[in-house]
Formats: sequence, C-alpha cells, structure tokens
Amino acid sequence: MNTKAIIIPGNGDDGPGDGWRPYVVHELSKLGIGIINLRFPDPELARRSYWIPFLETLAIDEETILIGHSSGAVAAIRYAAENRVRGTVLVSAYHTDLGLENEKISGYFDDEWQWEKVKSNQDWIIQFHSTDDPFIPTSEARFVRDRLDTEYHEFTDREHHNQTQFPELVEAIVRKVM
Repeated sequence: MNTKAIIIPGNGDDGPGDGWRPYVVHELSKLGIGIINLRFPDPELARRSYWIPFLETLAIDEETILIGHSSGAVAAIRYAAENRVRGTVLVSAYHTDLGLENEKISGYFDDEWQWEKVKSNQDWIIQFHSTDDPFIPTSEARFVRDRLDTEYHEFTDREHHNQTQFPELVEAIVRKVM
C-alpha cells in the first residue's frame, strides 16, 4: 500500500507525543499506512505562511491522507483547495477566526474559502467534532460539514479531542482505504 497519512496538529502543539497522535500512529502503522507525525514550525500561532510551505516539503501526493486537528484542520482544508490528496480527516474544524487575535493573524481567514475545489481535490472528507468543545462552537463544525459534505461524526463528551485514544478516527480511515 502506498497510502501515507500526515498528522497536522493544532496551534499550541506539544509535539508528536501529544494527545491521540501516538495512538493513531501506532494503529495506522499496523495496517501498513505510513505516518508522518512531526512538530510543525511556528507551533504557537500555526500561521499559514509557515504551515502550508512546510506541508509542501512533505511529498504529499494523491495517495496522501491529511489528518488535521483544530488549526491543523484549517490548514488541511486550505492545502486541499490547491492540491490533490486522497482524503482528509478534520478534527475540531472551523472556518472563521472565532474573534481571536491569534486566529486573525494566522492568515487562514484572509481570503474566501474554495469549498468546491476542496471537495473536488479529494475522494472523501471525514469530520469529527464534540458539542462540548470549549474552543470551537458546534455551529462552526456544522458549517464546514455542510459546505464540504463531510462524513460527520459528532460527540457530546470529547471536548477538544485531546484524549489519548481515537479508535473512531482509525476505523473511519480503515473504511475508506482498506
């Protein structure tokens, strides 16, 4: 299998061992899916001007799955608007700057979203959100769901998806690629 997955963390990232990332790496690796799980540059602000060029260095192709969490989900959407990928997994996705100064300066919200291009540049999009997320309102996630026609999974008890295991994410990817 030539499929690989790239985990794109959110801002404030604590590195490759943070949250559910080690679990997902372990489980997908067992299935023969190569994983890139790196610390991204500019981890506190996650600015587009750093993250999109960094993604471009990772040899992403039409067999690549992007797994983005929070601002990493926003980066995955922006990347997929301009590049063909196999699919994306969006965890705690949003589409506005949420009224936050750090989000305003990130550069992700400076231009219009190209929802149709995002959809046409991949085979599928899976999305996860929790209604008790203290950072991302459910209306944000549902807006993304509606624009991208995602396979949408909504929880009530996962907050910002910082748990150490995420079997639903692994199972969703398995259904798409196996």
